[in-house]
This record gives sequence, structure tokens and C-alpha cells, in this order.
Amino acid sequence: VVVSRTRRRARLLRGAWPDLVDHLVASIRAGQSLGDALAGLAAVGPPELRAPFRDFAREFAARGALVPELDALKERLADPVADRIIETIRMAREVGGTELPAVLRALAAGLRQDAAVRSEVEARQTWVANAARLGVAAPWIVLALLASRPEAAAAYNTAEGTTLLAAGFAVTVVAYRLMLALGRIPAERRWFA
Repeated sequence: VVVSRTRRRARLLRGAWPDLVDHLVASIRAGQSLGDALAGLAAVGPPELRAPFRDFAREFAARGALVPELDALKERLADPVADRIIETIRMAREVGGTELPAVLRALAAGLRQDAAVRSEVEARQTWVANAARLGVAAPWIVLALLASRPEAAAAYNTAEGTTLLAAGFAVTVVAYRLMLALGRIPAERRWFA
């Protein structure tokens, strides 16, 4: 259940990050300062991401220091995509320049592209998992059909038959786990944590 909820949240956030960046770009282009634009995401950002930005807005209003609040926001979000966005903002702030909206738009386009590719890979990974399930179930279904015949059931009702079934079951479990492990999509890692 926890793994399922984690995966569902990751999929939800993958779709929300580009929208968040688009809101940020629109606020900056409208003339807001970077800190105010980030704080404004608490009200206009994607609903899934508003809570961490509310905390950011509150702390930024109290202290007025952007860099420490960016670090705190990065820890609150604890997401590889958030790390990229925040480090892009930090770099643009340190270097200074007027290219931040263009850089953020390019980042949003890249995030959308990454999300589309990852969704397609996840769909194909589902095919692999279903093939693994079918590959595991098929020999046992055939065995069940064979066991309906008395002479086949008698053959497996010996010590050697039981050993063969136990070995077959062990190999099936190992092969299934191996196939799922090989077909698993690695989670994106945090590089700037």
C-alpha cells in the first residue's frame, strides 16, 4: 500500500512540476521578484505542491532571506525535480541575468518530455510484469490440468515428485523475483541534496 501510494504521488508530482515552473515564469515575467514569485506559488501553484510553498512564503516574509529559505524549501520538497528547479533558480540568482524565464521555460519543456518518456517506459514495464506473471502461472496451470488425471497425480505423489514440485516452485519464485527486479524502473535520485 505504501509503495503504491508513493508511486502514485510520484506520478502526480511529475505532472505538477512543469505547471509549477510555468506559474513561476508567468509571475517573474509579470514583474514580481524571485522571492515573491516563489511565495506566490502557495496560492497559484499546483494544489499538490502548495503546502511547502506556504511554509516558504511564511518564512520568507518573516526573514526576507531567499537563499536559506531555498535550502529549507528543497529539504521540505525532498524531490529530485525540485532540486533541479531550486538549483536553477539559485544559479540564476547568483549569476544575475535576465535569462531566468527562458531557462525556466526550457526546464519546464524538459520536465514535460521526461514525464512523457517515463510514462511510456512505465507502461512498457507493466507489460514486462504481466509477462512475468503469465510465465510464472502457465506451468502451474498446466500442472493442475495434468493433476486431474489419476496417473499424473500418482507420478507426483512420490518423494521424487514432491521434490521436483518443490524445486520447480523455488525456481519459479526466484525467476519471478529476478524478472521483476530486472524490469524495475529505477527511481530518480537526488543529485543536489
